[in-house]
Amino acid sequence: MIKQLNRLIVKGGVLSPGELKYICESVENLGLKTISFGSRQDIILPKKASKEDLKQFDKLQIVDVDTIGVENIMSSYVCADIFPSTSWLTGDRYLYLLEQFSPKSKLKINLVDPKQRLVPLFTGHINYIASEHEDYWYLYIRLPGWKTTEMYPALIYSWDLGKIETALENILQEEPETIETIFALVSDAVDTNNRTVDKPLEVPFYPFPYFEGMNKIGADKYWLGLYWRNNKYDISFLKDMCELCSENKIGKISITPWKSFIVKGIPRESKLIWEKFLGKRGINVRHSMLELNWHIPVANKDALNLKKYLVNNFDQNDISTYGLTFGITDYSKTAYYFTSIVVEKNKQPEIIGNFQTRDTYNLLYAKNFDPNTRKYIMHVQDVDKVELPGLLMELSQLYFDQLGTERDEEKELKAKKEITELEVYQCQDCLTIYDEAFGDITQNILPKTLFNDLLETYQCSLCEASISNFEKIIIVK
Repeated sequence: MIKQLNRLIVKGGVLSPGELKYICESVENLGLKTISFGSRQDIILPKKASKEDLKQFDKLQIVDVDTIGVENIMSSYVCADIFPSTSWLTGDRYLYLLEQFSPKSKLKINLVDPKQRLVPLFTGHINYIASEHEDYWYLYIRLPGWKTTEMYPALIYSWDLGKIETALENILQEEPETIETIFALVSDAVDTNNRTVDKPLEVPFYPFPYFEGMNKIGADKYWLGLYWRNNKYDISFLKDMCELCSENKIGKISITPWKSFIVKGIPRESKLIWEKFLGKRGINVRHSMLELNWHIPVANKDALNLKKYLVNNFDQNDISTYGLTFGITDYSKTAYYFTSIVVEKNKQPEIIGNFQTRDTYNLLYAKNFDPNTRKYIMHVQDVDKVELPGLLMELSQLYFDQLGTERDEEKELKAKKEITELEVYQCQDCLTIYDEAFGDITQNILPKTLFNDLLETYQCSLCEASISNFEKIIIVK
């Protein structure tokens, strides 16, 4: 069963050692000895505290775990410098951008790099995804009640992210149903520096990374990932670790969506000190990939026990799950999955008299085993717990069979590339492209509008050069 909990908002999943130490000391005063981490890079208190108890901690924003209307911002800051990244999106850039957002966001916001795999891209109501154009972001929206995620028809400027999000919150009461309506309402509400979408978002496929242990950054720094099986992190250990971070001039600690955290920037000369620190406390920093790549509900003993059962079966059969991720969910909540494979617990039928039934499960897997496709395929339904290990091994084998083969999206891309030449129009000052296939939604010009049909008053959406400044060019594909 799921306990009643409190959730502590941590914007972007980023904390200073001082902030984490203050949190630890505060919750310690409530009689707690551990904290847990949530799937939105927040902190979960393992027991519900009264409002009176929480009043004394004025620096902390704590809400009930199921509170609607106060959401945490997720970010892939945790991946900066240690996993694949978009070149311009540095750790410092994340920190500046996160400052734009209110600490009391009503909507779930994701601020993510499409080239990393640790932080999911599309699990928010508002998903800002970095583009190849410096300081411009794709925006994918799935407002509460929407069944699908829709792309906003313009790229958003970095320093407009906060005011776009605020505008979206303000129009919720109008219950917009289409992305076109949202674009019109937001455009009326705020002035922005939007840029035309000149190509669709491309999300490269990488196997899921190993995110634990001591690992090298560059020539003279290390990063450390720490994971507890039961997601109960000892407060006394965390306080001592914060002290060690301060001694090493480490400025930030990052929470991952996988119930773990990462410390970046450990100096080479301090590596032995950190290893000794961990060893004296008996901290294991090399869990098997079989254990790490799971997403399960916080404080749900049934889900944790099911995970242990499945991992033990994998281990006994010497199965590799490298690159795969697994999730366990149940019928009680609407789920937006972000794992390769999902174990979905079914609702028990109504029980009459003393008759009892066993739990049953469905197994789903993401198209191409890539959760960023947002498309899930039902593998089996209504199976018993004892059948799950064999079926999961079957899916694991299917994943490795197709790994390295041409994915559906790549086939589609190749088919499109049969057209070897593309005619577009380019601004000679800033090199912005007008592609007739996309139009220019920032100036209300619909897709498939011919360049020759544009008004003479048309200007470049980026530098405002006149239409006469555009020249026809041929792009060889």
